[in-house]
Amino acid sequence: MTDINKLLKPRTIADTNVSVSRISLGCAGIGNLYNEVTEQATQDLLAYAWQEGIRYFDTAPHYGRGLSETRLGEFLKTTPRDEALISTKVGRVLRPGQKQLKADGFINPLANDVHYDYSADGILESLEGSYKRLGVDKVDIVYVHDIGSLTHGENNQKHLNDLLSTGLPMLETLKKQGIIGAYGLGVNECEVCVDVLKLHNLDVILLAGRWTLLDNSAEKELLPLCLSGNTSLVLGGIFNSGILATGPTKGAHYDYEVASEEVLQRTRLLEEHYAKQNTPLATAAMQFGLSKQIVSSVLIGTAKKSSLERNLNALNIANHSYP
Repeated sequence: MTDINKLLKPRTIADTNVSVSRISLGCAGIGNLYNEVTEQATQDLLAYAWQEGIRYFDTAPHYGRGLSETRLGEFLKTTPRDEALISTKVGRVLRPGQKQLKADGFINPLANDVHYDYSADGILESLEGSYKRLGVDKVDIVYVHDIGSLTHGENNQKHLNDLLSTGLPMLETLKKQGIIGAYGLGVNECEVCVDVLKLHNLDVILLAGRWTLLDNSAEKELLPLCLSGNTSLVLGGIFNSGILATGPTKGAHYDYEVASEEVLQRTRLLEEHYAKQNTPLATAAMQFGLSKQIVSSVLIGTAKKSSLERNLNALNIANHSYP
């Protein structure tokens, strides 16, 4: 039987003074991602995560156009500030805008417009807004959110130039001043991580969906660079949008789309393999990241207390050893 307390024992980000719980809570869901969540359900989820020992919470302005940060901020009022580890993201600057019923997959987001800005000025403006919504004067980790061609296409080079010329130097300055504890990228693709790491050292990368049971693309170039440069990883998207949690069921999602027959077949083989070890596929998907020394934390993203409880229980009964 796995000791859940060991799984939650903090692990340090690179050579910084920031230590995060091995299991963390991704807060996109409480920004009403795909489904609207009540305030009470949100606070119940956060309180349960805290009760179970999770101390690292990841959010972003993008999540509900500030809603996730605002809700997390309300919860933080009930906790000792020096015990909670918070990461948020920069790159999208929020400014007052028109109310919308849905934006970027988030239901009933706050009335803000989004402006992309990866420059030093944009980063400072973004962080100022995040501090107000979170009710804090500093955060532990800042991720540069969704830099890369996957999000920006032909406009990415301009954003990347802004980031490299002034954005990352500003984050380094904020780190030296003690305003933030660590910084890096928060992305869904490996290529931009490789490009940036060849030019600028990073403390950490929050990598979503690119180092999982179904996708090992990070192992080709990114992982060696992280190992040689002492860059930690935080893994998000560990279920690849759902299929590693639900299994190869009809309509299962992989990378935000309905899974192809090829992906379904690969998942069936994985499910059969782990069944022989009496390990559910979802448990194996979480164990994958937890078993890697370079991984400081594995994000479990959910808006439901019941889902988080199910995942923690699955890890607690799993017969597995972790470094």
